[in-house]
Amino acid sequence: MKIYIMRHGEAEQFADSDAERELTLRGREESRIMAEKCRENGIEMFDKVLVSPYIRAQQTWQELNQSLSAKEVQLSADITPYGDAEAVFDYLSALIELEKPQQLLLVSHLPLVGYLTAELVPSMAPLMFATSAIAAIEFDEKNKKGDLLWQWQP
Repeated sequence: MKIYIMRHGEAEQFADSDAERELTLRGREESRIMAEKCRENGIEMFDKVLVSPYIRAQQTWQELNQSLSAKEVQLSADITPYGDAEAVFDYLSALIELEKPQQLLLVSHLPLVGYLTAELVPSMAPLMFATSAIAAIEFDEKNKKGDLLWQWQP
């Protein structure tokens, strides 16, 4: 199965709270570019999408969703910027075992996306993610570890 991890698009610097920061026009455009790159490479539908409740992550999914689709979209308070990568890994392992998705997308934030990639691919150090960057991991659910296939950025 494949797990795609995406950092949200470029966001405004200031808002009433970090959770309320919205995407900039550039952030929206970069997210659309990444959606088109996915489509061009045969990635069009996700079985499940987990999205941070922060506005910029939700807006990133909205931009992707103009070109890509999902059977199910779920907000996940565990994948905010300071979520616990080990706890998210445990949650993903259980979700994969129960629901058996073939294509799973997470739309989240730094630093979590980097640490989560390292949890899923134990042979790697945490990855850096530009805004709107996506990493693809081929995940072996039996051994609970994966291999990094690629990382794209706009």
